[in-house]
Amino acid sequence: MKHSERPREVRIDHLTSAEIAEAIAGGARTAILPLGAIEQHGPHLPLSVDSDHADALALRIAERLGAALVLPTVRVGYSPHHLGFSGTLSVRASTLEAICMDYCSSVAAHGFTRVVLFSGHIGNYPIMRDFEPRLAAALAPALQVIVYRDSAAVLDAWRKSAQSVAGLGSHVGGHADVAETSVMLVLHPERVRSDQAAVGYLGTVDEEFLHRAFVDGIDAVSPNGVLGDPTGSSKAIGNAALDAVTDLIVEYATAQGA
Repeated sequence: MKHSERPREVRIDHLTSAEIAEAIAGGARTAILPLGAIEQHGPHLPLSVDSDHADALALRIAERLGAALVLPTVRVGYSPHHLGFSGTLSVRASTLEAICMDYCSSVAAHGFTRVVLFSGHIGNYPIMRDFEPRLAAALAPALQVIVYRDSAAVLDAWRKSAQSVAGLGSHVGGHADVAETSVMLVLHPERVRSDQAAVGYLGTVDEEFLHRAFVDGIDAVSPNGVLGDPTGSSKAIGNAALDAVTDLIVEYATAQGA
């Protein structure tokens, strides 16, 4: 690409209606729908982490898939387990489902034939797994709904990225840890309060733990809101994690026909 050339814009809110219609007519029939959250991320990261992460992943996914446009990230997600921390916002599961349904209905009306839905917030995944069949049934046959729903694979990708780059796989706990902090060092380093970074819960994150965290709140299992350890965070880990999760979602979406 020549220095004077602008990268191809794929975010529909940055395009004109005429440009979007032209893109659809030209074969851009896939819409990417990212979900995020506005919730606490420990003492060192802003509440925007999951939504910033979703923004970045969506652009990477669209570039890899081709013939795809990116919808605005649903920035507030399902986060009741973080409400013990100031500033966290949360919508009901039914609200998140309704928002996704309305987004998808809108793009179906404009000629998109599939939507790829994923989340930058792990807490949205149980809700997505629950509403996927209802969205698919309601929108068929006009729109194919592809929901990436494997949150365990995302966490595993983070661990492998941190381990391969710096031998820090054990620092991944899933929230404000070495992986998420590293991703933010890539995306918005000016928002990372590195001097405030602190170790959080380092125990096993299994089904029993997750149930307690969802029922009693993250503050009950980690007073500082961190699951894992942000020590050793770096842009190298962040780039590896972004690439790994992009690969997961693109491979799944491609296998489903996107």
